[in-house]
Amino acid sequence: MAYAVYQDELRDMVHLLKYERMQMMAKPLGGFLARAIEMLESEAGRDLLVVAVPLFPSKERERGYNQAVLLSDAALAELKRSRPEWKLQAAHRVLRRVKNTRSQFELTPKGRRRNLVGAFAVTDREMLAGREVLLVDDIYTTGATARACAKALRSAGASKVWVATASRAQPEMVALWSASSETAVWDAG
Repeated sequence: MAYAVYQDELRDMVHLLKYERMQMMAKPLGGFLARAIEMLESEAGRDLLVVAVPLFPSKERERGYNQAVLLSDAALAELKRSRPEWKLQAAHRVLRRVKNTRSQFELTPKGRRRNLVGAFAVTDREMLAGREVLLVDDIYTTGATARACAKALRSAGASKVWVATASRAQPEMVALWSASSETAVWDAG
């Protein structure tokens, strides 16, 4: 699920958070992410582990934070108030980026997939065993990052991986994406 298309004000807000170090953008963007997560409510389980797409450690040190973690935490805070019956548990450290990949921005879809081979590793298989995971990020572009993360999570025992982002590059909306089937269901809404 994605809140909206990556354009106009939403694009500006993501850029401010990601490249201009304006961490205060995480709260409104996290609110948008919460709206996207709510769209999964009738499909996903009630007890989800929430994992932000990790940055490579040197990239995170350089930026000073992981924007996906900030967005995720802001969304979870809002959802705890609006959906207290939904048990969402942050588990950001269960997945880590072990390969310092090139920026995805400059790559073709095929290049993105190749760039991410072996990029992610699970640190706690026990925590994932049989659990549904909600993977969160700022932008869904081609799905290469989400698929690489989901593959690592599913290989480590997650029963299902859902994906929610604050924005999407495609004009269509990714309604549901299940790593078990490794397919996306597109909804023009």
